[in-house]
Amino acid sequence: MIRNASYRRTQIGWAMIGVIGVVGVIGVASVVSAPSTAGFVSSSIVLLCLVFFSTLTVVTDDEGIGVRFGPGPLIRRRLRWSQIRSSHVVRNSWMNGIGIRWIGSGWMFNVSGLDAVELTLDNGRRFRIGTNDPSGLDSFIRGRLAARSGGSAR
Repeated sequence: MIRNASYRRTQIGWAMIGVIGVVGVIGVASVVSAPSTAGFVSSSIVLLCLVFFSTLTVVTDDEGIGVRFGPGPLIRRRLRWSQIRSSHVVRNSWMNGIGIRWIGSGWMFNVSGLDAVELTLDNGRRFRIGTNDPSGLDSFIRGRLAARSGGSAR
């Protein structure tokens, strides 16, 4: 569990809620009108996606940064400050989409919109965090990195 959070923000993916919600309602209605195992399974999967991919929460503490989808710790990524070399604001292409994506140089977690903060990790990989507060998150991360190194973070 993340303690002593210094930065915490939850972004709600309203478009995702709308689209998955409509698909889920249609699926449930079809299962009610014509019960089938396939319909039940597919409707359940859609509703689980609604629960787990409708929000993205970013939380930091003294040890690092945590990013998680949904209400619990099931779908998450945690990075120690020592793993992060730099941070900067980026704009995702609409083709990158939403959810969890491999973007060629690393992973992206995004629930809504095109704004993100890209972290360059010590292994050269990148990790993008979709956010509705790109400048705030980037400033916070840069401040933590600068404090760690005793200088300025790129």
